Formats: sequence, C-alpha cells, structure tokens
Amino acid sequence: MSGIGTGYDIYSSTYSPDGRLFQIEYANKAVENSGTAIGLRVKGGVVLAVEKLVQSKLVVPGSNKRILSADMHVGIVSAGLLSDGRYIAQSARDEAKSWRDNYRQPISGKSMADRLGLFVQAHTLYSSVRPLGAGTIIGTYLDGEATLYMIEPSGVYWGYHGCAVGKGKSVAKTEIEKLKLDEMSVQEAVREAARIIHTAHDEAKDKDFELEITWICEESKGKHTAVPKDIVEEAERLAKESIKSEMDDA
Repeated sequence: MSGIGTGYDIYSSTYSPDGRLFQIEYANKAVENSGTAIGLRVKGGVVLAVEKLVQSKLVVPGSNKRILSADMHVGIVSAGLLSDGRYIAQSARDEAKSWRDNYRQPISGKSMADRLGLFVQAHTLYSSVRPLGAGTIIGTYLDGEATLYMIEPSGVYWGYHGCAVGKGKSVAKTEIEKLKLDEMSVQEAVREAARIIHTAHDEAKDKDFELEITWICEESKGKHTAVPKDIVEEAERLAKESIKSEMDDA
C-alpha cells in the first residue's frame, strides 16, 4: 500500500497506518501555496501584514481583504483559502460577541485563540466536514498588553513574538528572527513588516501583489485599524530601497 493517500485520505477522521491524517496535510499545502502573512508583537502593540497576490488586473485594488477584525481590539489575518479565512473570522466575531454578552468585557487574546483553535480542530474530527485550508494569525491589544497567536489547520495554536505563514514563511521567519521585537516601536514594526513581505515575495518571484498592513496599538487608541496610507507608502519605498541595496551589494 502506497504511503501517499491511497484509501486513507477519503475522510479527515481516518488515520493512515503510520499515524498521519492526509487531509490535514493537504490543508497545510493549501496554506503553503498562498501569499505570505506575518504578525509582529512589539513594544506597544501588534502589526499584521499580508502579501495579497493579485489574481487579475481586472480586480478592484483594495478588495478581497485578507486582514479582518473580530472585535475592536482583535485583528485576524489568514493565508490559504480566502473563503476559509473569512469563515474563521466570522466564527471569531461570534466568539467575541458571545464573550461580551456573557462577561461584559472584551475577550482576551488567549481565550480567542483557545476558542478558535477548538473550532478549527472540530473540522478535523468528523467525516461530514473537511479541514479548513487556512493558517490564521490573531493579534490583540488589551489593557496595554499585546498578544499574538497562530492557529494551524490542525487546530494547534501557539503564542508568538513574531510568526509567519504562507508561501514565503521560511524567508519571513529568518528575517523576523533577526529583529529585536521587544525593543521595537509599532512604527518601526510597520517598516520591517513591509520589508519582510517584499523580501519574501522577491524570493518567490511570483505575480503582482498588494501589501495589506494593520495595527492594534497606542497610536490607534487600542483599536484594530489599517495603517495610514502615507505610512504604508513610506514603508514600501524604504523596503524596495533596502532590497535594491542588498542586491547591488551582492
């Protein structure tokens, strides 16, 4: 019996003889074929960024956003199937609303990640559903404390200072590891996020893309909002200059 699929990938609830769940591995492949998404947890907030690949020149710029809000203080970015990412974001909104209704306070990043992790994992347990093909990064800023979590298609989640998911995650992780995130301001994090996304895209040599960047920080009054256009444009300009300089030196 072949080790790849054959007979054991019909249902997500069926293990192969060597203990693998092939449909979850296929979901991970869907994430790896998507544009790169990153999250940076720094002093004073969280920055989320994503490389949104442009599928057609006819698509209206700024449409089909990959970074969404689950609550005023919660931002979500996904890599993988766009529809699955929106499905997860809608579940996150439901969880945030339920938490406010029950406890009369905003949900914490840890509780949101825990609930969404269980929601994603539930799609790996039954033959009537399929694993969600989206890797999700959750950023929050509440009572002066920033949190960052990433949920895998299996439902496993981890807390991070910085994380990346998608096609260029290896390049992005290498760049993130070089940063002193605890000493960095959100303004600096925006510039670094733009540079990392452009670097990962340059390595991939893929089609055109749009850069989406949002933040949750003191500057945004603790709300998840898009980074002002002038700051993003300046960050992209510096990113392109940095990459060009590195290529010239090489």
